[in-house]
Amino acid sequence: MIDNLFLESPHRRWNPLKREWVVVSPHRTQRPWQGQTEDTSKPQSLAYDPTCYLCPGNTRAGGHHTPDYSATYVFENDFAALKPDVPNATIDIANAGLLRAHTERGICRVLCFDPRHDLTLATMNPAAIRRVVEMWAAQAAELGARPDIQYVQIFENRGAMMGASNPHPHGQIWATAHIPNEPALELAAQLAYLAEHNQQLLSAYLVLELAQHERIVAENESWAALVPFWAVWPFELLLLPKQNVARIEDLTSSQRDGLAAILKLVTSGYNRVFDTPFPYSMGLHPAPADGAAHPEWLLHLHFYPPLLRSATIRKFMVGFELLGSPQRDITPESAASTLRTAIAISNKEPQ
Repeated sequence: MIDNLFLESPHRRWNPLKREWVVVSPHRTQRPWQGQTEDTSKPQSLAYDPTCYLCPGNTRAGGHHTPDYSATYVFENDFAALKPDVPNATIDIANAGLLRAHTERGICRVLCFDPRHDLTLATMNPAAIRRVVEMWAAQAAELGARPDIQYVQIFENRGAMMGASNPHPHGQIWATAHIPNEPALELAAQLAYLAEHNQQLLSAYLVLELAQHERIVAENESWAALVPFWAVWPFELLLLPKQNVARIEDLTSSQRDGLAAILKLVTSGYNRVFDTPFPYSMGLHPAPADGAAHPEWLLHLHFYPPLLRSATIRKFMVGFELLGSPQRDITPESAASTLRTAIAISNKEPQ
């Protein structure tokens, strides 16, 4: 267990996945707040919204027709950030290695989780979430098999506070020709740890967390959800499989069931923290799609929710966080305790 000194005093924590320090300031939780607060008023939600371009049978913003789907639905993003047919080109102005650029190919897709407009992962039943997991795996396998793709990033932005442009339950899949910054940092850290310790970084970390159980918020036979020791966001979560697996398409049927179940637990628990639909950005980090085995890599999921003290007060990454180091106020241990209580309450409610 962590010493009380570190629960009460300013200190730094090491993030081995990104190889950077995080400042923790538990004494700041009592400071008054006179900054921005968020509007929590919500319009009435409908099972079907005739104005929503993701609801079955409607016309999307780009003019394409959304079919009358009954489970999940995937389509190419009408306003994709990346394109698969961009010509290869590079520049290095003055050959100084400073003003460099190269074109980037990629594929961007949208995955509708459910035909109902008024659902979220928190309110979908486990069988419906399991279908989403299955589609994630199928998309990762298909896109990752392409020779022009090196990484498949699956993610969801939930809530207007996190930039979601449509409340219909959906996520995105971006497949890129190069490994993006965040997984590239994690790749370097995991390779270095394996070389030095002859074991997976995240597998070794999970053993420690399961033994202490101080930051574990939920678990089942195949998955554990925890507030990372080095968490930056107030109620950040890391989901880890208990068995060695590098990519979502490699999950067994029972592991996929377990992932669906724990996604239901943590998202419904989030909603009970402040009794409001919880915003977050969530994403899967699989091993690169380069055909290599990647023994250093353990598949994992990140949840980054912005809410700090209430449904109306969010954490801003500004000032010292942008110019110095990441910083948080409430300790990961305190956040884990809050989330365990919220998950226990939500788990008792009728589904």
